[in-house]
Amino acid sequence: MAKAAAKKTDKPEKKGEPPARARQPVAGHGAADLPSVTVTGYNLELRDKDGFIGDRASKRAFQAKLDEWRDRLGKLDADPFGDVETAEIGKKQLDKALMGEDTELAAVVHGAVEDFAQELAGVIRRFRRTKGWGGVERIAVGGGFRNSRIGELAIARAGILLKADGIDVAMRPIRHHPDEAGLIGAAHLMPAWTLSGHDGLLAIDIGGTNIRAGVVALNLKKAADLSKAEVWRSELWRHADDEPSRTAAVERLAGILQDLIARAGKEGLTLAPVIGIGCPGIIEEDGSIDRGGQNLPGGNWESEHFNLPAALTKAIPTIGEHETVVIMHNDAVVQGLSEVPDMQDVKEWGVVTIGTGLGNATYANRS
Repeated sequence: MAKAAAKKTDKPEKKGEPPARARQPVAGHGAADLPSVTVTGYNLELRDKDGFIGDRASKRAFQAKLDEWRDRLGKLDADPFGDVETAEIGKKQLDKALMGEDTELAAVVHGAVEDFAQELAGVIRRFRRTKGWGGVERIAVGGGFRNSRIGELAIARAGILLKADGIDVAMRPIRHHPDEAGLIGAAHLMPAWTLSGHDGLLAIDIGGTNIRAGVVALNLKKAADLSKAEVWRSELWRHADDEPSRTAAVERLAGILQDLIARAGKEGLTLAPVIGIGCPGIIEEDGSIDRGGQNLPGGNWESEHFNLPAALTKAIPTIGEHETVVIMHNDAVVQGLSEVPDMQDVKEWGVVTIGTGLGNATYANRS
């Protein structure tokens, strides 16, 4: 992470701000201690004889459940989806089937949702046997699967199954659209003083298929706790279609960020000199990825010769008149941080993100 050089100044501190020497330091990459929470764990990788436990509650796992129902019915020539491949059936089509007049079609989707909810509840039961998850009182569920009626129903059903087993934990869909939550959460990586006096900040959400970058409008005058933060503008790049090299991916990302900076400037928005990144994998203190970055564009992001924060700092050395600071954390951690304002009534909480895999993180409130 690049650090801004100290500058001598005769200007007095702004009213209400602590002296520079007393300020909380800018959080580091993959840090456990963040301004509002302590990250008690993330990227939990539990295994059994069949592989990773979390894989049982992924998007692919749901498709496998739907496939199982279709296979059973297909033997009797009774599959209501006909010859369509399960992978080609989108969330909107499944939602329509669930709410439609074809009761057999709806029943097949209901069956897959029920089976998936059982698996999701089973994963949470297993997670809660670990130290970080034992005291979790509420779980926010994000990821692309959450952004559908079938996803919301599966989340609610899993929560009911847990309560029926005497496990007192609440499960609910993440409040923001999952595409936006992964950007909004980046604002919670930064101490409040780094954002004070600015209208927004740049944020990046990196995935195995897409990269989304945007400007998060902080709206601090409306709510100092960032509860009114929202995505002002964002750009989506489906890198899986382009199959770029790692170098080309960084260059494309830097170009997107520079365009966002220019657009914000034209609209009179003052950006904080920081970029927050959510990225899959275990994030080391120096900004490298220990493991979990194998599906990112261009291949091996885990190489000791590659450091995304350093590369972006080099590409965008300043924002406004200040040196750029880049902070990166795990993508599930960052998506979960968007829930900080709504989790102040519990002590420990967690997030799971249902996508290609099952991202996860747990937190303890610091206040």
